[in-house]
Amino acid sequence: MRIRELTEDDVAEADRLRRVAFGGLGEPSLRPGRRGLLAELDGRVAGVLAIKDFHQFHGGEPVPMGGVAGVAVDPWARGRGVAGALLDAALRDMRDRGQVVSALFATAPAVYRSRGWDAGGVHEELEFPLDRLPAGERIASRPAVAGDLPALHACYVDLASTVNGLVDRGAPGVDVADVLGLDVATVVPGHDGELRGYLTARRDRRGLRVLDLVGRDLATQLGLLRELRSWAGVLDRAVVRVTDPAVTGLLTNQAIEYTVTASTWLLRVVDLPAAVAARGWPAARWLKPAAVDLDVVDEHAPWHAGRQRLVVDEGGVRVEPGGSGAVRLRARALGPWFSGMHDSHALRRAGLLDGDGALLDRLVGAPGIPRLADSF
Repeated sequence: MRIRELTEDDVAEADRLRRVAFGGLGEPSLRPGRRGLLAELDGRVAGVLAIKDFHQFHGGEPVPMGGVAGVAVDPWARGRGVAGALLDAALRDMRDRGQVVSALFATAPAVYRSRGWDAGGVHEELEFPLDRLPAGERIASRPAVAGDLPALHACYVDLASTVNGLVDRGAPGVDVADVLGLDVATVVPGHDGELRGYLTARRDRRGLRVLDLVGRDLATQLGLLRELRSWAGVLDRAVVRVTDPAVTGLLTNQAIEYTVTASTWLLRVVDLPAAVAARGWPAARWLKPAAVDLDVVDEHAPWHAGRQRLVVDEGGVRVEPGGSGAVRLRARALGPWFSGMHDSHALRRAGLLDGDGALLDRLVGAPGIPRLADSF
């Protein structure tokens, strides 16, 4: 089997495979911020995958992340190890490019878990009865224009940096100008070119799908919810993507039961020392100097497998070779721990950790459920 980088000459064949696998294409096989790998078997194209360029917030810092998507294997080649070979090549490719973690949405979780990805967080959408939304005070809002894009992005980043898992939506992985093509793109002006908040949504025959409702303060959030409530004369309900969990969790009048659609996304630590160096560790500033000796079991990323020492010192955290290997971590444990999705007790019960992981838990803390608002 041969694995190589996808080129423009391969796009037609890659598009064919993606149509067969997923029933459609979505975004182009090659575009800025998206590259691809192609597998050849018996001299024929057998499979493809894409890697998107993202930065994902963990501990308040944007960590370079490779978003794996569009993994497709031709039906005749299935069961011959094509997907696994593509994922192994993707791990090496991401490490070489400094993408120290990787996230994906898995349609076949067993394939990705066999290569070290596991639960990193959730992607949630809530279906709201519009009459349950609070009727806040009216605020001054207007449609977004091109000149608002930098301030709109800054408003989003202020929120995203406080929620583990959200991507920074920077170029080239995301084009912020795409919001101007949405059916609803409302901004709330602030001072000196700053925005207090914004609302984006799509309208189709099924109803209204709210993509972002972001406000820097309570009045703005309630005012945007009031604007959303104005659809009640046309629609009974709206589907709201959870970007800011405070808005959907604390400011709406949900009854005991409501409809939620949740997808679990998987996270993989590609290079443990580099990932720890890139992540923010707010809790470390309150911890005394300490260390935990790890034994990382990871046959698909041998560059960080074996004995590693995680050291907390002077408010910083680093990983260096050595130590006794007292705490054994299998590859699948690294992503759920890194994001804060699962603590060491859950990882131990799942057979992914052996030993005392108390320091690992104290470092990650409890910042809330990790979330991805963007799908890929």
